[in-house]
Amino acid sequence: MSGRSPTAVRLFWTLVVGGTAGFWYGAPAFAATGAVGLAILLHRLDRPRRFRAFVRRVSRRHAETLALRRRQERFIDAYGNTIEDGWLRERDYFVERTLMPRIEARGFSDYAETRFDEMTAIVERVAHRHALPETDDSPEDGIAYERYCADLLQQAGWRARPTQASGDQGCDVIAERDGFRLVLQCKRYGRPVGNAAVQEAAAAALHWSADMAAVVSNAGFTPAARKLAGTTGVRLLHHDALADLEPPREVGRRLLPATGR
Repeated sequence: MSGRSPTAVRLFWTLVVGGTAGFWYGAPAFAATGAVGLAILLHRLDRPRRFRAFVRRVSRRHAETLALRRRQERFIDAYGNTIEDGWLRERDYFVERTLMPRIEARGFSDYAETRFDEMTAIVERVAHRHALPETDDSPEDGIAYERYCADLLQQAGWRARPTQASGDQGCDVIAERDGFRLVLQCKRYGRPVGNAAVQEAAAAALHWSADMAAVVSNAGFTPAARKLAGTTGVRLLHHDALADLEPPREVGRRLLPATGR
C-alpha cells in the first residue's frame, strides 16, 4: 500500500473490514460500509474548500500586519509605476515561514505542494481587504518628521527628543525608557530606503552608546538595506510601529538582532 494516498488506504481497509463484516452480519453491515466509504469520499472531495478556508483563517490572524506590510512595501516611482517587489517578497516569505508549517501540521502538505500561487492569492486578498487607518499624515519636512517620530515614541512611554544638531553622527532621535537607550535615523521618503541609512544608524548606536538602533521611514526598505540590517542588528520600522514600541527584555545588550523583515 506504499505510495497510495491516505484516502485510498482508508477506503481499502473500510471495504476489507466492512466486506468481511457483511458476510457475517448481512445487509446492515454492507450498508454501514457503504455509508462510511461515501463519507470518506465526500471528505476527500471537500478537501480543496477546507484547504482554502484554512489558509484564509491563518492569514486573517495576521491581517493587520500583512495589510501594513503591503502598504509599506508598495510605492509609486517617478514614472507613475506601482513598484511592489518588496511586498511580493514579503508575501512569499509569509507563505513559506508562517503558512507552510501550519499546513504541514494540519495534514495538507501533499495538497499544498502545487498550490503556492493559490496561497499567495489568498494572502493578497486578505491583506488588500483589511482596512487600515488612513495615512499618511506624517509631515513631509525632514525636521518635522523627526519631531513626529519623537512624539510617537513619547506616546509609548519613552523620553524622546530629536537631536536636530550638526555632528549628531546619524542620530535623528534619541529615546530612553527603563534604562534602555534607542537611537533613530528618520527617513521621510517617497521610495524605499537604502543601506546608507542602516550604516548611519549602526554608527549612531556606537557613538551614543545605545542599546538599539533603528531606521524609521514611511516607505519600505531595499533588499540591500534589509540584508545589512540583518547583520548589524539595526531594526527597520515603519513610523506606525513607534506608538507601541517597547524595549526588549534584554536591557543592556547592544545592537539587538533585527526582528522585523
